Amino acid sequence: MSPPVAPPGWSRWLVPPAALSVHLSIGQAYAWSVFKPPLESALGLSGTQSALPFQLGIVMLGLSAAFGGTLVERNGPRWAMTVALICFSSGFLLSSLGAATEQYWLIVFGYGFVGGIGLGIGYISPVSTLIKWFPDRPGMATGIAIMGFGGGALIASPWSAQMLESFGADSSGIALAFLVHGLAYAVFMLLGVLLVRVPRSTKPVDSGPSVLEGPQVSARDAVRTPQFWCLWVILCMNVSAGIGILEKAAPMITDFFADSSTPVSVTAAAGFVALLSAANMAGRITWSSTSDLIGRKNIYRVYLGVGALMYLLIAQFGDASKPLFVVCALVILSFYGGGFATIPAYLKDLFGTHQVGAIHGRLLTAWSTAGVLGPLIVNWIADRQEEAGRSGPDLYGLSFFIMIGLLVIGFVANELVRPVHPRFHIPAPRKATDVVERQQPESA
Repeated sequence: MSPPVAPPGWSRWLVPPAALSVHLSIGQAYAWSVFKPPLESALGLSGTQSALPFQLGIVMLGLSAAFGGTLVERNGPRWAMTVALICFSSGFLLSSLGAATEQYWLIVFGYGFVGGIGLGIGYISPVSTLIKWFPDRPGMATGIAIMGFGGGALIASPWSAQMLESFGADSSGIALAFLVHGLAYAVFMLLGVLLVRVPRSTKPVDSGPSVLEGPQVSARDAVRTPQFWCLWVILCMNVSAGIGILEKAAPMITDFFADSSTPVSVTAAAGFVALLSAANMAGRITWSSTSDLIGRKNIYRVYLGVGALMYLLIAQFGDASKPLFVVCALVILSFYGGGFATIPAYLKDLFGTHQVGAIHGRLLTAWSTAGVLGPLIVNWIADRQEEAGRSGPDLYGLSFFIMIGLLVIGFVANELVRPVHPRFHIPAPRKATDVVERQQPESA
């Protein structure tokens, strides 16, 4: 499938909605917790078992993005969005069959493995194209798209809950809900497939500088640079710190104020989770756009430095003030989302746009690592503290200080980022060949 080239007069502002249609769909992954209690009840699963499809999905997101990044660069955004549509929707359809037949392994395989491939390919599918259309504002452009991934749960969560209420929370009701998800998301993602276009030339219409301006580095060479691994550490640390709160948000705020005069109700805890999702989404567009003004290195100083301060405030004073706890958590989650949205522009600044999608895909293995590391730290320590007879804020104090340490590591890694050494740059004549002939990217 050849990349669709924009006709004369095509507005670049039609490309972000195409990206959003994909990211809002695959952002459903953040709403998986809605299905956990019904699955546990209907199929007799433990909490660990019911989390397995989500965990496998995040692992496959990072792996498929890493190994599929080069294919995305080679075949273009329409091919990538089509693959994402097929895999993500098929994952729901397989999960529907698994729920109907009460074969949980099929749900894990469908949603986690097949759907996870759709997550990874879909996540990186518009990044390179958006940067080429918006070389003057790459942070804003990628922020608009990746905002959809953070905000997908705001749509999917109440929608899924309403379906389970209407269809029933037994295995047949879950199966029907999965079926509707698969079909509805296929239609919605198809809009992005049909709408997406690539620029006609190296200089997009109504935009700023040429997309291949400045040094260019191939994906193969990028992973050999210290800059790539510094960014890997930065992303991993920032995501670990954010997901540490996100994954356990409801029980965490309940535990913090369980012994206070005004304990947090189940409804209030659910509202807190919704606020975190909103902060996650808002941070993706707000902070990534800010990075276009103050620079990528400076914005990550904010994410990592101020994020560590927020964790310190929660650890020291969080149980004394609900507003302080909530505000600090919202700031941390906005940095979590902002970090995701800003990293493609940081990659573009360092490595150019030649194979930025493939480089981004490789970098997302940091997300797979953090998706295991962050929840493991918070849950394992909380379990050990509970076994030791502790309760309330004492369950989380140690894990919060570990998160501060992780953010400090990320801060140091950010300070070590320097321009890429010229020996990794693609020679100028080769860049010209790439522009004219669309040279095939290196294999993964």
